[in-house]
Amino acid sequence: MNKKQRTLIVIVRFVVLLGYLLMVLAPFYWLFITSLKPKLEILTTNIQYWPKHITFDNYIYLFKTSNFAVFFKNSIILSLATGFFGTSLAVLGGYAMARFKFRGHKLVIYGLLLTQLIPGVLVLVPTIIMYSKLGLINTMGGLILFYTVGTIPFSLILMRSFFDRIPMDLEEAAWIDGCNKMQSLFKIILPLMVPGVIATFIFAFIGAWNDLFGAVMFISSDSLKTIPVGLNMFIHNYDIDWGVMTAGGIAATVPSLIMFAVVQRFVVEGMTDGAIKG
Repeated sequence: MNKKQRTLIVIVRFVVLLGYLLMVLAPFYWLFITSLKPKLEILTTNIQYWPKHITFDNYIYLFKTSNFAVFFKNSIILSLATGFFGTSLAVLGGYAMARFKFRGHKLVIYGLLLTQLIPGVLVLVPTIIMYSKLGLINTMGGLILFYTVGTIPFSLILMRSFFDRIPMDLEEAAWIDGCNKMQSLFKIILPLMVPGVIATFIFAFIGAWNDLFGAVMFISSDSLKTIPVGLNMFIHNYDIDWGVMTAGGIAATVPSLIMFAVVQRFVVEGMTDGAIKG
């Protein structure tokens, strides 16, 4: 391959990546500029790629008049709790699946994979009946339990692949030095699996943060509603408040962006390790 051909390949790659980047960022750009437009500019039929009159009224209404601050707090609590419990259970379960061989070991793994193919709506009715009998309807604890259970299958598979990449020799050396299995897990293995643990936590956090289905079905009180449900309240019978909804969408992406900016190196490393060793 000569220099001209290599240059052509580089240009083609650059154009393709640039096109992909524009395609990904375009919705976020449109969301952002819509949140800065007055209502008349939003509803006009002439496409405006930048607001003629920038206004922050949508954000002021969102945080001062609506209950968005409450929805935001509920989403933070819900997502952090789901990430913590989901990751904790996945660590213990993934360790057991990676280190202990038992009858039906592969069957359990296939069963976990199979659960990812089942639509959530199929388990809705039995879950509502069970929640009603247990008094978990319209409670934050019930919603955290619902999301935690939903994240466990994939998180278990993910954590198992991370444990598989840790050599058994390290644990055996810890056992010889007097550690039991739990001590070797928390003192020796987990410090080596920080990227994997963070990747699993992010997966559980984002899943709970973005979900609308569970929050709509199990929460009715305004004081317990989350951001997706709260934004849904701006859809009226004859009108949709696009300005406030887009302002809420921008505000809702901030925690995710901050979290990814802080831990993105660990997430990429963890997901790559899991993919290679899975």
